[in-house]
Amino acid sequence: MEWKLERTARRRIRTEEEMLWENVMKVLSNDMKQKRSQVSPKVLDSVITTYSNFKSNFLKRLSAELPVASSPIATRWQQRQTGDLACSFGAELSTTDIPESLQSVLGTPEKDTLTPGIYKEPLKFPTKEGYERNNSALCVCEAPHALDRAVKENVASKSQKCPNQLFSAQKVVQKTDGKMQLCDKSQCIWKGCQYGVGDEFFHLKRFCDKNYPICQPEVKIHLTGLRNDYYLNILDWSFKNVVAIALGSAVYIWNGENHNGVENIDLGLTCNYVSSVSWIKEGTCLAVGTSEGEVQLWDVVTKKRLRNMLGHLSVVGALSWNHYLLSSGSRLGHVYHHDVRIAQHHVGTLCHKQAVCALKWSLDGRLLSSGCSDGLLTIWPYDPGASAWGQPLKVLPQSTAVKAMDWCPWQSAVLAVGGGMKDGCLHILDINTGKSIQTPSTNSQICSLIWLPKTKEIATGQGTPKNDVTLWTYPTLSRSGGFFGHRGRVLHLALSPDQTQVFSAAADGTATMWKCCQ
Repeated sequence: MEWKLERTARRRIRTEEEMLWENVMKVLSNDMKQKRSQVSPKVLDSVITTYSNFKSNFLKRLSAELPVASSPIATRWQQRQTGDLACSFGAELSTTDIPESLQSVLGTPEKDTLTPGIYKEPLKFPTKEGYERNNSALCVCEAPHALDRAVKENVASKSQKCPNQLFSAQKVVQKTDGKMQLCDKSQCIWKGCQYGVGDEFFHLKRFCDKNYPICQPEVKIHLTGLRNDYYLNILDWSFKNVVAIALGSAVYIWNGENHNGVENIDLGLTCNYVSSVSWIKEGTCLAVGTSEGEVQLWDVVTKKRLRNMLGHLSVVGALSWNHYLLSSGSRLGHVYHHDVRIAQHHVGTLCHKQAVCALKWSLDGRLLSSGCSDGLLTIWPYDPGASAWGQPLKVLPQSTAVKAMDWCPWQSAVLAVGGGMKDGCLHILDINTGKSIQTPSTNSQICSLIWLPKTKEIATGQGTPKNDVTLWTYPTLSRSGGFFGHRGRVLHLALSPDQTQVFSAAADGTATMWKCCQ
């Protein structure tokens, strides 16, 4: 009895739907007749369709719809390949390398584009030929037989999408090859040097009362493939006096003692670009973070990969060692602790709401500072097995993304943080109290900073308008000097193991090594 009532109800609903559909079609037909009185009735009758045909066609279209991923973290192999990221993180954004002159108009991406729920970053897989492919679904629907030839050509020309007839149209994009070349003062053929940007423009000048001569850099290097990305950390100087810098999909190894032996580790077959590098303190092992979320360990002497540690689903932009413990941070906001001595390397997890820009273990290994794109500076205790619900010791809000930061070598509770474009101030923080000791203004974006223990100074790499490296005395934080000559923002700074030399790399494709003390 119940099924009879149910069938009767279904028939009644269907009858009501059909009546409603007929009324709608009658109204449409009358309206078309009023607007097109000269059109014959046969043509108008051909427009009217039955409700059953409409419903069946509608159900077919729904069943043919392809599933759409609601999150960029579906699985790393299911995400579609695209060309270079529409947003590699800009000025503080710079994935598309937006000029700083346009950043005031476009706005900073710190709180707009880096939220994991908003920022969708497809993973890229380069081919062996050194190209990356952009696979996009492009379908052409065949026109019905009732349409004439002109209508068929019009539909085909518009390339309408049809989920039943998918085929892949591949867009091939040339990858930028990295290159590192020493500048020959007398016969340099680099474009910048040809136009008069010679060594005379690069100089170190002191502002203090002492009689310091104006010094030129010891070495000038031309770089090809250096990404103008504020959120990457692709330069590090090891205790073995070896410099590692990532250019494109390769890591170039340069001897800081004899300035010779430029070699490279090419990761072009496994990644689109290298996003972070960090040397282990106890040997020649180099940790490399990639745009595909991998963390690789390389022996630079044998140029062999020791292991590949998976887990991240986005760009690994920050790395930091604490003896055998390696911490890596990604743009999805996760910080993973890797114990490189064991097979199950992933031992701990920390979580941020937005992209991790910087990671720094303190020199005594007791504290980890992490900078986030939402302006939160977080201090974590030493806990290798930390869970994702672990609580930090302190959270210190900043006005901009926290990328440039470094622990003071002789005061364990002091942390230096560089403000971004909206801030432009150098913050010296006391971690115990959470307050700023000094906050001088630089009137520019601070892209990088390091402490100089020999001279008790801080060096900050800055953006427009000067694109210089400024030296600050500590604790007074007065300007004591600066290194000038770069024509792009100084993205990366590294200190030599003897603490007497500084390596600077800028967005204009130049790198220099200069003495920071006499």
